[in-house]
Amino acid sequence: MGTTTDPELGRNVIFIRIGEQDMGKTMPDLPQGILGWVRTACWAALALFLAAFAVFESVKYGVPTSAAALVFVALPNLARLARVPASGVLHQAVHRVWIPLAVLVGYTFGPIVWPPLFTAGLGWLTRIAVDRALGRSGVSVR
Repeated sequence: MGTTTDPELGRNVIFIRIGEQDMGKTMPDLPQGILGWVRTACWAALALFLAAFAVFESVKYGVPTSAAALVFVALPNLARLARVPASGVLHQAVHRVWIPLAVLVGYTFGPIVWPPLFTAGLGWLTRIAVDRALGRSGVSVR
């Protein structure tokens, strides 16, 4: 095992010599597999936690909170059914993590006491976490 600079790529390459064959992997690509797996596992764990928390809140507070959570879980689909362009501001906003997170933090520390608002934020963030865990971010980087 060793490292060398690949003249074509201009990057460091880790290589493992097995007999006469070199099994090479570029340095920037090596951690991406591990980081991608960890990122996916973290999104999946967050999705499970948020879904369980939304179910807990729905059982605790009843039908209005359940309806709010379900509507906001379906919010990205509603944006797609409304034929909002994927590059549009509304489509991008529906798939951003910060908006439902701001709703949850604002509800937690603010003066508003209305449980359907909190479960709506939980449902929305759950949907985003599920999409990210499945590799469908829905957000284009500009």
